[in-house]
Amino acid sequence: MQLDKSNKLLNTAVLACILAGDEILNIYNSDNFNIEFKEDKSPLTQADKNAHNKIVEYLNKTGIPVLSEEGRHLSYSERKKWEYLWVVDPLDGTKEFIKQNGEFTVNIALIKNGVTIMGVIYAPVLKSLYFNELSGDAFFVDFDLSKRKPEDILDYIRLNKIEIPLKTKREYRVVASRSHLSDETKLFIEKLKEKYSNIEITSIGSSLKLCLLAAGQADVYPRFAPTMEWDIAAGHAILKAAGGNVISNETGQELQYNKEHLLNPWFIAKTEVLY
Repeated sequence: MQLDKSNKLLNTAVLACILAGDEILNIYNSDNFNIEFKEDKSPLTQADKNAHNKIVEYLNKTGIPVLSEEGRHLSYSERKKWEYLWVVDPLDGTKEFIKQNGEFTVNIALIKNGVTIMGVIYAPVLKSLYFNELSGDAFFVDFDLSKRKPEDILDYIRLNKIEIPLKTKREYRVVASRSHLSDETKLFIEKLKEKYSNIEITSIGSSLKLCLLAAGQADVYPRFAPTMEWDIAAGHAILKAAGGNVISNETGQELQYNKEHLLNPWFIAKTEVLY
């Protein structure tokens, strides 16, 4: 298919993210935490389901198939025919949502032939939006998007977006998972301490780790624990547009998407921008 190179797809993904964030906040602020558990023992809430439904409602308008964590997963024999697809995590960081620490996000990525080319991430509690355009630039917007009409949201973003990364002087910073810090990750960090005299370690939930890298607020994110494609596809696209990348720890190659098995290999996300 011929992809529309304008911002129409980005606008659709942005609105889907923000409106899904509204759905999540409706549950978050109501204490309606009816928690189920999926086959892999990971938690599932009504917020995950409501956000998924809102996102699919919008993305279906594009005619591009959707692969969502909370949706029906078609067989690889069907998915491998797709040149383009959306990869979606309606609520990344459900554990953080349940803890009510605000460190959760809505994630939408556009994939072409296995490569992530556009991402949108919205943190509803933090009121932070990260995205990259198909033209290749990455941006950040920080304000209360939820109280505006859709057309006002897009106008505000266009006028107030800030290009990232932002250059700041600081120590070398490692960002790590708040809920999934493996022994291998701890060893990786110890080896970094041999190279850098001063290292700061920041723990945060969900795809916000990749957002910190893209924004220039961290340098490396080692992940030696299981993740799925929808956990990182959007953040990966934004980080690439900001000058970094996500590479397989085993092969040294950029991570690919819409694979037969949707589990990611262990990876290292890093920015090439030097401070």
